[in-house]
Amino acid sequence: MSGHVTGAVAALAGELPAWVSLLRAPNPGPMTLDGTNTWVLRAPDAEHAVVVDPGPADEGHLKRIAEHGPIGLILITHGHADHTEGAARLRELVGAPVLAADPAHTIGGTPLSVETTLDETLDIRLLNTPGHTADSVCFLVECGDERVVLTGDTILGRGTTVVAHPDGHLGDYLNSLELLSAYTGIAALPGHGPALADCAAAAEFYLAHRRARLDQVRSAVDAGARTPADVVAAVYADVDRSLWWAAEWSVRAQLEYLGVDTGESAPGVSGLEHM
Repeated sequence: MSGHVTGAVAALAGELPAWVSLLRAPNPGPMTLDGTNTWVLRAPDAEHAVVVDPGPADEGHLKRIAEHGPIGLILITHGHADHTEGAARLRELVGAPVLAADPAHTIGGTPLSVETTLDETLDIRLLNTPGHTADSVCFLVECGDERVVLTGDTILGRGTTVVAHPDGHLGDYLNSLELLSAYTGIAALPGHGPALADCAAAAEFYLAHRRARLDQVRSAVDAGARTPADVVAAVYADVDRSLWWAAEWSVRAQLEYLGVDTGESAPGVSGLEHM
């Protein structure tokens, strides 16, 4: 959900490092932008590659990933289906374990934790970045003197992301953006959209955007908005109404963060996990 922001939120990256390949899944849409980004990482002279986010269960896409084999490890940034649906089939094709923070999306290995040794040829560090979802993680990857941060949906290459309430949590998301704002001058490789030159700059933009949104929500509530739908109509009036259902997730997260009791039961997430 890009809200009022539809362009890149920081300067685009130039050429990707030679050890990074991008394979974009054929699932474009309003929530997935140009499609899900599957990243393939292989250190120079390494036998096995690492795949991050296999994407949807599209056989052609998964076979293209497998052609970059041998693959030793499949990593998941978060559990939404546009990132994970193809994981089990990719494991069948290449034989690699699938590791995610959520055990439900882990196949043939142990769920991710900060103690996990992720790869012997690349220096991959797990960053716990909940907020978009409770299980969202990023990966700081170093190869020689080059570093990148794979951000999943925590930072997108274009527009801004939803906080998928009630699984997502705005307070956690703000903390995660604060963490990512420390990675100055390091390219961000997102789950959707183009690569960005500076992870920290993108995180700072997102923080400013979220704080501005909170001010808008406060103003809407002060003006009499009483339900999440009321707030969406006031704050997201210039957004295509077909996306208001996604905006309402973020609004519910904002209202919860502000301690506003709407008197409604929060609905479960339904939609984005199937994108």
